[in-house]
Amino acid sequence: MTEITIDRLGKRFGAQDAVADLSLKIPSGAFLVLLGPSGCGKSTTLRMIAGLEDPTSGSISFEDRVIADGTRGISVPPSKRGIGMVFQSYALWPHMTVKQNVEWPLTVAGWSRRDRASRVEAVLESLEIAHLADRTPALISGGQQQRVAIARTIAPRPQVVLFDEPLSNLDARLRVETRSELGRVHRSSGATSVYVTHDQVEALALATHIAVMNGGRLEQFGTPTELLEAPATMFVASFLGSPAAVLLPRSAEIILDTAMTLPADAAHLMFRPDEVAMHPQGTLDFEVVESTPQAGRHLVTGRVAPEAGHRITVVSDRAAIPGESTRLRFPERPAACFGADGQRL
Repeated sequence: MTEITIDRLGKRFGAQDAVADLSLKIPSGAFLVLLGPSGCGKSTTLRMIAGLEDPTSGSISFEDRVIADGTRGISVPPSKRGIGMVFQSYALWPHMTVKQNVEWPLTVAGWSRRDRASRVEAVLESLEIAHLADRTPALISGGQQQRVAIARTIAPRPQVVLFDEPLSNLDARLRVETRSELGRVHRSSGATSVYVTHDQVEALALATHIAVMNGGRLEQFGTPTELLEAPATMFVASFLGSPAAVLLPRSAEIILDTAMTLPADAAHLMFRPDEVAMHPQGTLDFEVVESTPQAGRHLVTGRVAPEAGHRITVVSDRAAIPGESTRLRFPERPAACFGADGQRL
């Protein structure tokens, strides 16, 4: 098990900072998800951990071993870092069978024939693809190919396993099935895992820790529960959660309840979606755009009055009809307030 320390890491392409001043300490055996929208720097960070990109500044260490340092020009080759990587594209050898694909990295690492055979059998069994051992990639499904790619990665028992959006090519059902397999494999391997995705459902299902990134910078790092219950910035509050938090500008205070007591420098108010109710005697006009059933309740998205801004989603016990006009009732006080800089007060 390996602790990963990222200290003031930066990567610049020309005049553009893809990653800036990123610091993280990833505990041994953790499953860290780098989460954020496209272009936020998460894939670049993963590639620097893998050794596929060199940092411009800052450093990355596995335990006490520095594997990359942009200032001192240190860059340990990927093959010497003790990592395994699962790519989005599977990258299986088409002329090899499943068994040969999984065995190949063990052969390169100098494992004996007997140890190779034992390890390949164990890994294929653990991922429930032993019956595919003699087939080539062309003869198995996309979900099965991804399991083969995972098996090949974990076979050499790497200290660190990196995942670059590995489920993005699978359909919805296979994503759920393969996601559960990834979690099980991680727990049994004991490796420290770093996983890149823009899908918050994947993040919340798999992660022991999440690093939310935006514009190349870290917004917040913590456990899924910490980020959901206490978002440190407006961006995290708006990005994480299914549905995300309800955010309104302070100007909505007049519409919601003039008795609300808020910090003097509050610029935006946050409410939990399940604490905002559709009610004809509410305080804010709400025009329904869509209503989606989920786990016995309904996620209702709509537009609020122009004075309050954008579309929001609330959790309701009843379905709503697109085009329906109603009102929203809010709790006595917001769950959090954010300043003009987007930071939580």
